[in-house]
Amino acid sequence: MNFGAYFIYLIAFIVLFSSFFIVKQQTSVIIERFGRFLSIRNSGLQMKIPLVDRIAGKVSLKIQQLDVIVETKTKDDVFVKLKVSVQYVVIKEKVYEAFYKLEYPHDQITSYVFDVVRAEVPKMKLDDVFVKKDDIAIAVKRELQEAMLDYGYDIIKTLVTDIDPDAQVKAAMNRINASEREKVAAQYEGDAARILIVEKAKAEAESKRLQGQGIADQRREIARGLEESVEVLNRVGINSQEASALIVVTQHYDTLQSIGEATQSNLILLPNSPQAGSDMLNNMVASFSASNQIGEAMKKNKKDQEKS
Repeated sequence: MNFGAYFIYLIAFIVLFSSFFIVKQQTSVIIERFGRFLSIRNSGLQMKIPLVDRIAGKVSLKIQQLDVIVETKTKDDVFVKLKVSVQYVVIKEKVYEAFYKLEYPHDQITSYVFDVVRAEVPKMKLDDVFVKKDDIAIAVKRELQEAMLDYGYDIIKTLVTDIDPDAQVKAAMNRINASEREKVAAQYEGDAARILIVEKAKAEAESKRLQGQGIADQRREIARGLEESVEVLNRVGINSQEASALIVVTQHYDTLQSIGEATQSNLILLPNSPQAGSDMLNNMVASFSASNQIGEAMKKNKKDQEKS
């Protein structure tokens, strides 16, 4: 077999090999014959006529995403950048329209996104843009769905994934937020301080009440002790005046002893003669007598005024 025969066999093998091709999953292949559309081939092993048929292009049937960044102005004259993510897919039954009717689908989708966003955002204030971003996404999807369906594209979902105001606006918003939080913190601190003051006042009032009750109980017990002491002295033949003088003198010297035992007491000048106790008793009796006389006089005066 000569060289010509080998060459013919080689050409035949190449032609036969080029007749077969493989289409991947989730992909459609456009076949043209002499420049004219022939058929659409889906996944698997496919065959075409060499030199007559050719693969014009491939169309992915997977879900794709296009991110579009739009800069526009809000109702309160704040420039903001929005990132809109559009998820779309080529409809399997409309691969012909997707391939032949629309040459640059990304540019077409981008144009519609710009048109819708710049029509919706200027109607809103900046705060509303953050709150109603889902409404913007729904408006974009609705507009794209109507426009791209004729071209064989189905819009799966649109998302407003980022809202980026001007740097100075963001700094101002942060300051406003910080001021609001400081205001709330100051209110809580004021409430806490007021509660502490109220509780402290309640504690002091309770302390004073208990202290007064203790003093009253102490004086009551002192009076009871004095009464018992006078009764004991009366039983041994000492009259009430002598008993009172004896008790006063005893307490007087007990006081001097207590002051002398204290190491950190201040200087106090007290009479220390034996007759000092008797003088104090006489002064007390005189004071009580004067008080009783004044009280009787006031009662008598009051009765006279009532009669008149």
